[in-house]
Amino acid sequence: MGAGVSRIVIPAQARSLLLRLNAAGYAAYAVGGCVRDSIRGEEPADWDICTDAEPEQTAACFADCRTVLTGARYGTVTVILDGTPYEITTFREEHGYSDSRHPDGVSFLRSLEGDLARRDFTVNAMAADADGRVIDRFGGMEDIRQGTIRCVGDPAQRFTEDALRMLRALRFAARFGFAVEPETEDAIHALCGRLRAVAPERLRKELSGLLCGQAVRGVLERFSDVICVLIPELTPCIGFRQWNYHHKYDVWEHTIRAVEAAPPTEPLRLAMLLHDIGKPASFTLDKQLVGHFYGHAVIGGAMCERILRRLRYDNRTAQLVTLLVREHGFYLLEDTPKRMRKLVSRFGADTVRLLLQVRRADGIATGTAEGTAEKTAVAERLLESVSAQCVRLPQLALNGKDLLRMGVGQGPQIGTILHALLDAVLDGSVENDRAVLLRAAREMIDKSDGFH
Repeated sequence: MGAGVSRIVIPAQARSLLLRLNAAGYAAYAVGGCVRDSIRGEEPADWDICTDAEPEQTAACFADCRTVLTGARYGTVTVILDGTPYEITTFREEHGYSDSRHPDGVSFLRSLEGDLARRDFTVNAMAADADGRVIDRFGGMEDIRQGTIRCVGDPAQRFTEDALRMLRALRFAARFGFAVEPETEDAIHALCGRLRAVAPERLRKELSGLLCGQAVRGVLERFSDVICVLIPELTPCIGFRQWNYHHKYDVWEHTIRAVEAAPPTEPLRLAMLLHDIGKPASFTLDKQLVGHFYGHAVIGGAMCERILRRLRYDNRTAQLVTLLVREHGFYLLEDTPKRMRKLVSRFGADTVRLLLQVRRADGIATGTAEGTAEKTAVAERLLESVSAQCVRLPQLALNGKDLLRMGVGQGPQIGTILHALLDAVLDGSVENDRAVLLRAAREMIDKSDGFH
């Protein structure tokens, strides 16, 4: 789309809010990401509105609606229509950012231009009136057309105001496949250390969004210094030569390619970012000058758990990603149902599916493992066939009551026999058939008086 005046389509409900403010004598515009995404041809996740009405005036204008003064100090009122929240914020300018996050003071404005001038990037500094006419004072549409992330005004000032904007720039670049404009990039490299003062919860959200972007590889390549501010444990990986014919790239380049090769979900992309973080600490070089990383997955798993806790990831995500890192070294033995049954029994089918994706991305990222995708596909088909078989105790065709009727006494011996039978089924040495399992159980009982 060109840089001239254009129009976007504003949904009826959001438009009704703009029109009501207009009817009350206030200026009102859709603003920010909803305008950006509409210009790009994407459906916005939400519609934010800015106005010259002050918070109390906005609340009065929507007295018949449910409203929440979510950020009255900063001029924001949330209006809820049919269960959908709309943030309506007074035009404002901000003063001082002593904590590199929140403005120390806010002044309400009468002009849209002053409000747009305080925003982070040109692609987010556009507005649209109730008829969808776009107001673009800083070249946002042209930057969208060119595929550029550029700060509004002086990049150093924008990032000093709120350090998280640096990580937001990278998230947008990864999400949209945009390039960061040189002056903005230089400021990020110069000021990225300020991210250490940002709350981990804010960093976590932006990091996950960055990792799941379509252009994540290019961002990680150009901004490894920023990522290492968030996760200093990755620093030794950069430029770390692997000295192994199975790997074409150093640890960091391999990591970047593995992230790109994984499906764009938070657990998988996090796992690939951290899967080889234990390699530098486990490196050894043999007499033939071949590098080895014995135990790196276990070391990496322990590091991963600490990192994700520090970044305040929820327990479920931290536990799953840690498991994927710790167990990522298994081989894709696509022709061994026995091995697959044991994997499913140990981890569950859903987790094994994720492990297979980890192995696929890891193999592709070596630059030497041909046929990895094909091997993964074969293993996935095997997984589906095995998932329907007996892989856990509840699926056994025999249970504890059967053993009691056979004379086994109450106590841990019941579980011992059942687990032994399950192991035999997983090995393929015993069929999961009630009659077969009864015979096998009888043999176990007869061999040991301890079961009576």
